[in-house]
This record gives sequence, C-alpha cells and structure tokens, in this order.
Amino acid sequence: MRLSNEEVARYSRHLIMPEVGMDGQLKLKAASVLCIGAGGLGSPVAMYLAAAGVGRIGIVDFDVVDHSNLQRQVIHATPDVGRPKLDSARDRLNALNPEVEVETHDVALSSENALELLVGYDIIVDGTDNFPTRYLVNDACVILGKPNVYGSIFRFEGQASVFATKDGPCYRCLYPEPPPPGLVPSCAEGGVLGILPGVIGTIQATETVKLIIGVGEPLVNRFMIYDALRMRFRELKLRRDPECPVCGDNPTVTELIDYEQFCGITPAVSVTEPTAGVETTVEELKTRLDRADGVFILDVREQQEFQICRIPSSTLIPLGDLPHRLVELEGRDDMVVHCKSGARSAKAVKLLHKAGFVKAKNLRGGILAWIDEVDPSLPKY
Repeated sequence: MRLSNEEVARYSRHLIMPEVGMDGQLKLKAASVLCIGAGGLGSPVAMYLAAAGVGRIGIVDFDVVDHSNLQRQVIHATPDVGRPKLDSARDRLNALNPEVEVETHDVALSSENALELLVGYDIIVDGTDNFPTRYLVNDACVILGKPNVYGSIFRFEGQASVFATKDGPCYRCLYPEPPPPGLVPSCAEGGVLGILPGVIGTIQATETVKLIIGVGEPLVNRFMIYDALRMRFRELKLRRDPECPVCGDNPTVTELIDYEQFCGITPAVSVTEPTAGVETTVEELKTRLDRADGVFILDVREQQEFQICRIPSSTLIPLGDLPHRLVELEGRDDMVVHCKSGARSAKAVKLLHKAGFVKAKNLRGGILAWIDEVDPSLPKY
C-alpha cells in the first residue's frame, strides 16, 4: 500500500509530523471504523475521520434528516431535510474526501445483527443516544474484541471514554445497571447545546485516530466529563471490574441479550388496546374546545417549551412541579393532560389518578399530534 501524489498533498500536514508520518498515514488508510449513528456525535466523527484519511468508514443509521437536526448534526444541510441520513452523510463524506470508502448500513442496530455488522471493522465509535443501544454496542465490542470509542451528550454536558480494550474497562464497569426508564431525559426532551456534540465528537475522532496510529495516551481507564457552561474538563479514573458480567474474569454475558428488556423498556401500548378511560385524541379535544364544554387542559412541559407553542386555553404546570401544586387543580376533575409527545403526560395522569383526579386523561401524541392533526400553523420542535 502506498499514497498517491494527490494523497501526499492532501495529508501533507500529517506526514511532516513525527508522531504520524508516512507510516501513520498508511495505517489510517488501511483502517476501518464503524460509526453507530449519523447524528450529533456521528457527524463530526465521520467528517474528521474522512478528512484524516481513514480508508473505510461505515455508518449505521435508519433515520431521515429533520429540521430539528440541523442545529447540531453538521454533516447534513437544509436541502437534505427529508432525505435518509445515510444518503446525506455519504454525499458529504464523498465530497470531503473521495479517497475514502463509505459504507452505509440502513438498519436499526439490534441483538440479531450487531455482531455481523461490527465484526468487519477495526474500531467502533458509539454515537448513540439511548441506553439499550449503548449496552448493545458495549457487549458486542467486548465479545468481538473491538475498541469502543464512547461519547454521550446532554444539555451542556458531554462524556467520553474508550472502552473494551485489552485489560481496560467496558461501559458496564462504569454503569452496571441502566437507570430506571424515564429518569434520564433524552435530548429530544431535555435539549442539547448545538455545539456540544462537536466538542465530544471531535474528541472521539481524536481517540480513534490515536488508537489506529498507536500514539499518545488514549482515554482507556479514564472517563472524561466536559461542562460547557463552566468550560471545565474533569477526569475520573476507571478500572476493569473483575466481577463485570461482560468483561470480568468469569463473564456471565457471553452473547447478546434483549437490551430493551434489560433497560426496562416495554413496548408502546397498541392503539387497539382499551385506553379510552386513560387517553383521549386531539380530534376529541378539538371537538370539546369548539363546543366550550369546560374541559381543563393541563400542560406538563417546561416553561421554555410552553413559549414555543401551546394549545389554546392550556395551563402550564411542569411535571416536576406537579406533586407540589396539586392544590391548584382542585375542582378541575374534567382534565386533559398533555406534553410534547405523550410520555411525560402519561406519568402525570398516573400521579393525578392517585391523587383523586380520576377523570384526568392523557392526550395521545401530545402537542405534536395537535400540530399534525389540528393546527399545523404552530411550530414544531
């Protein structure tokens, strides 16, 4: 393997560095990296790995580009809205560096396909945003002996580490058990500073390049925490847990499991199941508002969400404040509760029923369904 004259010109700033040089650049060209996700973290990871000259880059994703992605997912552009993320990402990487081979995998990563997808790559970069997939990627990397370059983001905080290396810890050594479902909001619920995945993603790309070339001190046995509000980095020391069920001395998890079940996530309730006593639809709510029958609409989102859009005549009490403000709802027996998509309001309805508001109903699909079916003039977020 050698570099063409065009490649020498492209990577010249690498080639004159003693830590990289011709040998290091050839290692990059021969390497293969799989990016799990083409979103906030996957965007800078894939772009910088392509620019660095990693020879083969795989991307796993099955989503399409949405307007809400553009604030942070810089591999996509406004004309890409509605396109599959894989198509958008592939075009961007090919334009950035046509010397790189880009492989796309239009699937949802699962226990059935993870080992088959990951086995063909040298390094795995985890850019996922949910706990079942993080544990899945971790366990697959340990089983296959592939380094797992980990990153996560939420609001103003990011985390990064390198898991599943020889004698190093894995993700389960840090988090043996997932948090209870709903305890940690997703980025869609809690938000994320658009610049944050750029910081964490470039750190992941840096760690990947270091692993390929074999230079420096990778984030093995170290867990980095970045606080963007205070512009502060902290580091925690990690060690492999000999009792870890995946990477320990006597592992009990030797094959992939049902990670949705492991994380306590149950399938969504089918609309054919009897939910009439607990839920109502946006069409039913619109009819009731039109006839002014006195229905009380409770919005359990946060203040900043309420400022973006709202259902007419709704009253805001954020879910976290609801247990302490139940007195404000006295006499409001006929109540429809909503949030963005229906998850938080379902929790609120359970709380209200226990408190004696037995007629409270959850608005199926939340305000997003209201916008889709009733008032498309409202902005989506």
